[in-house]
Amino acid sequence: MTSLRLLILAELNHPEWVSVPRVGFEHSFALAKDHRVTLVTHAQNTQAIEAKTQRFVRVVGIDLGWLDRVYAWCFRVLFKGDFGSQALTAFRYPFYLYFEFKAWRALKKEIEAGAFDAVLRLTPVSPVLPSPIAVWCRKRKLPFVLGPINGGLPWPLAYQQAQKQKEWISGLRRLHEHFPYAAQTYDAAAAIIVGSSQTYQSYQALHEKLFFIPENGMRSEQIASAPRALHEGPLRLIFVGRLVPFKACDLALRAAAPLLKAGRAQFTILGDGPERTALEAWVAEQGLQDRVRFTGTVAFADVLEQLKVSDALVFPSIREFGGGVVFEAMALGVVPLVSDYGGPGDTVDASFGFKIPLSDESGSCSALSLALQKLDEDRHLLASLSRQAIAHCREHLSWEGKAQKTTAVLRWVLGQGPYPAELKPAQTRPSAQ
Repeated sequence: MTSLRLLILAELNHPEWVSVPRVGFEHSFALAKDHRVTLVTHAQNTQAIEAKTQRFVRVVGIDLGWLDRVYAWCFRVLFKGDFGSQALTAFRYPFYLYFEFKAWRALKKEIEAGAFDAVLRLTPVSPVLPSPIAVWCRKRKLPFVLGPINGGLPWPLAYQQAQKQKEWISGLRRLHEHFPYAAQTYDAAAAIIVGSSQTYQSYQALHEKLFFIPENGMRSEQIASAPRALHEGPLRLIFVGRLVPFKACDLALRAAAPLLKAGRAQFTILGDGPERTALEAWVAEQGLQDRVRFTGTVAFADVLEQLKVSDALVFPSIREFGGGVVFEAMALGVVPLVSDYGGPGDTVDASFGFKIPLSDESGSCSALSLALQKLDEDRHLLASLSRQAIAHCREHLSWEGKAQKTTAVLRWVLGQGPYPAELKPAQTRPSAQ
């Protein structure tokens, strides 16, 4: 089948960054293998993208001029560099609308001349940031596909981590539905791709054009080619993520404490954030400084190197949309222990990991401790789960596989393929307590 001429919008798109910018790059890069992709991104990303690959037909960088300087100052001074802030997402609203306005102005002639078969917006993934280009494309009968979008998870309020993290703006979330282009975006989109089953539920009314493809993925060459070797030494545990309340690194440490105190485990904490001081103080109080190591923020390549020498990822985040680190761990045979909620709950199953039900802090901590004890006592179980994690990642979670699924949606929209009924959540996720 012939390749498609795609215009991909990915304001956040960078080959060396993590989180959403990396999702944008890897997804667009994988699609460009089979299709003719013109990529539209922020101007700050273009040099890194062009240095990394020549796969795209063209990379169009959009510069917001003085507004970029205003945003950078506010991000640094007002939001303290917290890119996970819900208030920051709301603040981004006018800046992102202007990004799409300038992108449309730059490409309008090509769009109206029929240079593209479809438009796909990959990033931002937040469902509250609309796309005026979706509305303008519909007027010109050019199919527009939105996604993956991911977000809207309710806070599990039985956890003090949620109480500490939840922002005042959370109660105003529905207000965005009344902002310009909000409702029109979803009405105008020919198809919508969501990154978690919880987000699918939120947009259930649009189910006929709604499809589920996990937000994150891994390159095939980054997936381990051989299983882990058995070892009898201390369990090598790892946590990767920002040290903020909802990531629940404190739960991970408390759950691992019995094994750490018994000399049956070592724990490496990759990441930094406002909780680090309190976490380090707790480790010192428990006398575990020689068994728990804090590295601070490290480069993505270093994350992968640390994962290669780890046995289990202890990642009980209580409000995680995508959970890219879970994919990265599985790809390298690291057994994931996650909360059964959001993206990680969609990704992990009992054949290669542990899903901890959301109940309350005590329940999560006890369930995590029990799972870690099982891994320590049965190294053959650890090895089996490790092998299955690699196999599952290779079969279901590669970026190449994601690109094929996205292509199936695009071809259905264009009348070139069947309805992709298989791209629906296998099960609905539990609600937050």
